[in-house]
This record gives sequence, structure tokens and C-alpha cells, in this order.
Amino acid sequence: MTDLPHTEALDLEYEAGWLTVWFNQPESRNPLTGERVSELNAVCAAIRDNRDIRGVTVRGRGGIFCAGGDLKAFKSAFQGEASRDDIVAMSLDAAALFDAVNTLPQVTVMAIEGAAMAGGFGLACVGDVVIAEEGARFSLTETMIGLTPAQISPFVLQRLGTREGRRLMLLASTLDAAEARSAGLVDTVVSGSAAVDAEIESIRKQVRRCAPGAVAETKRLILTLPAMERKAQAKAAAESFADRMVSDEAREGVASFLEKRKPEWVER
Repeated sequence: MTDLPHTEALDLEYEAGWLTVWFNQPESRNPLTGERVSELNAVCAAIRDNRDIRGVTVRGRGGIFCAGGDLKAFKSAFQGEASRDDIVAMSLDAAALFDAVNTLPQVTVMAIEGAAMAGGFGLACVGDVVIAEEGARFSLTETMIGLTPAQISPFVLQRLGTREGRRLMLLASTLDAAEARSAGLVDTVVSGSAAVDAEIESIRKQVRRCAPGAVAETKRLILTLPAMERKAQAKAAAESFADRMVSDEAREGVASFLEKRKPEWVER
């Protein structure tokens, strides 16, 4: 396995091809501090090309997912300790984070407990699967404090669509878990942290049935095809399918099916 970077603002747990990333500052509601953003970017870079890691769960210690941006850093900016260029650079670092998580080739699971606010809401939007504990709350609070949901807005719209995304961002809306599921943000609502654990394990079992290279290529198609014209879509999809057809994974997958056995990527 690729060596994981040393982290202070994140706790990293790796087991049986699955990485769990914990935000570890619950006393401050696990904000997206500059250190946490930088470390999560480094983790994404370290695992991106590693197919031994089949999936990633992002979760918060203390029953709190993420309160969004670091308001202490914002206050320092207001007091003149940061220039406008510094603020632009900070925002671009956040953009790099959302892009990195959104484009990870592995399956990503966002396990939401407590609160997912502002940037935490944005992180939920870039997950492949979103689990919410029934007491979780989701909020886009930026306009309430005179800011904009700038870097997360493309991902809110990607996840929820224009109509729902516009309403939630403009009204600084708060959703409970059931409402977030109805809106399309959350896939599954469960009761209690043990049920969150069980749902994550269920997803792990499903992911382990799938070929890691095929999953990575499918994610790439999901992200790239919508922006193409139809003719380009068809060509890109055909090229992708042909590449997979001649891959070792496809040979193993077809052979295992015909031989009525599990393919090599499935745990025996």
C-alpha cells in the first residue's frame, strides 16, 4: 500500500483495503482549517493511483461531521492579518480539496453525524454515497454571515440540481436528515452510530465485489461525459469500453463468471 502522509488534523485508519479519514477536532466542531484542508489534499494525492485502496470513508470524531470553514481564520482576515490575495489563495486551496475528493478513483462514503455545515455540506456533495444518522443537520449558512458558498456551489448544484441547489444556497436553509434524503443529498438515513458503522460495512462488502480499475474508470466517465456533446460522448465511451475489454480485469471477470468462481478482487 502507498505510504500515507503524516497527519495531525486527521486520524487515518486503514484496514483490508479501506481507508477511514476522521476529522479529529470535535471540540471545535471539526472545522476545515488550513491544516485540515492541506492534509486531506495530501491524503487524496497519496492514494489516487493506488487500487489496493478500494474505498474511503470520511467521518468526524465526537459525533460531529464538519462545521465548514474556520471562522477563527476568517476573523483574523477581518482584522487585517490577511490580504485579499491571501484570502484568494485560501479559497483556491479549498477548491483543490473539493476537486480532489470529487475525482478520487475510489468509492467515497460520507458518514454524517451531528452537523454538516457550509464546507461540510460541500464535502457531503462530493461523496459517492452519503449516509446520515437521523439526528444529523445540514446547513448552508454562508449568506447568513455575509459570505457566499463560493467553492462548494458547483458541487451543491452537481448533487442537488439547479432548482434545489439555488433555493438552499440563497435561503441559507437547514435540513434535517429526512429532508436531506428527500432533497437528494443523502442516500440512507440510519439511527445511531452503530447503525452508521453497519451501513458503512455493507457498502464495503458491495464495493469489494467490483473490480477496482473498472470502478475508477466508471467514476471518470461519470465526471467527464456530461460535459461532452453526444458524438464526443459516444466516442469516449467506446474508447473506454474497448480499453476495459482488453484489460486483465475484464479477462479475469469473464473467466471467473464462466468458471463459476469469485474473481480475484473478491475476498475469498
